Amino acid sequence: MEQRKTQRITSITEFHRLRGLPHPEHPLISVVDYKAVQRPADIDAVNWVFDFYQVSLKRGMTGKLKYGQQEYDFDEGIMFFIAPNQVFRIEAGPGKATRQSGWILLVHPDFLWNTALGKTIRQYDFFDYSVNEALFLSQKEEKTINGIVANIRQEYHGNIDKFSQHIIISHLETLLRYAERFYERQFITRKITNHGILQRLEALLDDYYKQDQPLARGLPTVQFVAQALNISPNYLSRLLRSLTGQSTQQLIHDKLIEKAKEKLSATGLSVSEIAYELGFEYPQSFTKLFKSKTNQSPLAFRAGFN
Repeated sequence: MEQRKTQRITSITEFHRLRGLPHPEHPLISVVDYKAVQRPADIDAVNWVFDFYQVSLKRGMTGKLKYGQQEYDFDEGIMFFIAPNQVFRIEAGPGKATRQSGWILLVHPDFLWNTALGKTIRQYDFFDYSVNEALFLSQKEEKTINGIVANIRQEYHGNIDKFSQHIIISHLETLLRYAERFYERQFITRKITNHGILQRLEALLDDYYKQDQPLARGLPTVQFVAQALNISPNYLSRLLRSLTGQSTQQLIHDKLIEKAKEKLSATGLSVSEIAYELGFEYPQSFTKLFKSKTNQSPLAFRAGFN
């Protein structure tokens, strides 16, 4: 297996220098025209780590971005988000793109220091690098995002004064909120993909119980499910809520109750034995959950079924 070196870029100034760009006008924030970025000769052999946030919209680059568990084609015009200290790599395609376009917004965490956004930016799920979807924009959405980025560029290109940081922070918050809205729209419009995730979730939980994993590992957790699907827990719950109105935990519980009903109706196992087989440490916890979901005890369900 090919050994890749990892290169950390610690400042926006260093990024500009390594990509053949002019010295940044502001050391902590920069909007880069993607057409001007020079591709390092060894780009295929390097894993990259930045000490700052990167938000990008790129078109026309031949190659793929490898990020988390996913890979993205640059030429699809996608928008993606990378947080500090996350590892990614670029696998360059053959030849040179003829219509390379887009922008890269770089924001150092120090720019956000002592602001509300500095405390909340990582709450946006799309900065989690086990998210499995980049953001695909409509023309109207792309125009909106481009307008916000142009405002950010114009503000720091002008005379920096005591209002500049607050104005730029406000634009950044607007950008991230629009991105959140557009992700929500994407959950709805990309239903085939999302229903595929639902099917994988269903198969994962079925397999979990068929292989008697609860006896060894206990109840399936949200973290286990998300990791198995290569999706962050928050992103998965948001996606499932948009499709089903329920969180990941609620769907896990629904599957558990379904399995419990099968055992109560088709076996002679005691309630305690069923509870242990389903992964509960204490039968009382199983009984409590069953009653909350069905409005009757396991024994009452069994009696009614028979």
